[in-house]
Amino acid sequence: MLARIVHYLPVTFKGILMGAADVIPGVSGGTIAFITGIYETLITSLKSINSHALKKLSRLEFRSFWETINGSFLLSLLVGILFSIVTLSGTIMFLLEHHTLLVLAFFFGLIAASAVTIARRIASHSISVYTAGLAGAVSAFLITSLSPVATPEAEWFIFLSGALAICAMILPGISGSFILLLLGKYSFILGSIKELNLPVIVIFCAGCITGLLGFVRILSKLLQRYHDPTMMFLAGIMIGSLTKVWPWKAPVTTTVPGGGKALLFSANITPDTYLQTTGADPLLTSALFLMAAGLLLVFILEYVSAKMRNNLKEYSS
Repeated sequence: MLARIVHYLPVTFKGILMGAADVIPGVSGGTIAFITGIYETLITSLKSINSHALKKLSRLEFRSFWETINGSFLLSLLVGILFSIVTLSGTIMFLLEHHTLLVLAFFFGLIAASAVTIARRIASHSISVYTAGLAGAVSAFLITSLSPVATPEAEWFIFLSGALAICAMILPGISGSFILLLLGKYSFILGSIKELNLPVIVIFCAGCITGLLGFVRILSKLLQRYHDPTMMFLAGIMIGSLTKVWPWKAPVTTTVPGGGKALLFSANITPDTYLQTTGADPLLTSALFLMAAGLLLVFILEYVSAKMRNNLKEYSS
């Protein structure tokens, strides 16, 4: 039992990183899943939660059900995500509020390197593959350029918000938190969780579960049938989303419904313009250092992951 727990500790750690990213509107937990090399395993595991698996559960075949859905992997990841949200969200939001520029610089490096890493794994170099990448970049740019809107607090819309947010959360480059901001429900949902408003929480979670289980099936089929175009589309999404984590932003003039993070809807500017506009130090050296640190971290993780895969192949043979 202890050996099994130790075996899945790296997965829990990756879940902690995903949870930390998901707290920030504009950064996706799906991006972290890509960076840490568990994205396709996550999609496949979630897809396996289907009628066949549920029949096993209804027949009390717990062991078979658990193995079918890769339960140890999913549980380890979920524990890490929840642990991160509960324990680190306050720290992350503090850093985002008081050191916004530096936090965004680090994530800019992470996301840019992740897009490069994904693109390097693609074997084919056809027009359709590059078209898919361009489509992903344009889609992400358009989505992240939208302004928040005022929306109803009806049960059906809370359910819909959960479904859309979780679909975005599983995609690299587009944050579920950011989608909630666009829908005008970020502060409403966070407030409901803080106040333990159970009806809202239950409806929102039901929307998340419905959206997640439906969306992963579509994504899994795309990865199986059109692996390279799908991967390039996802890489394009990450590239297009870089505008949201550009560190230097102009002062915000747009009011966000519900009191969301207005910095996400500000205009990107150069470091020189930032100094002229705000009078604040653009922290260019520190920001570039953190961008480089983000880039280096991803490439190190990719190198270690590749070495582990090669060692596993040699061991298997």
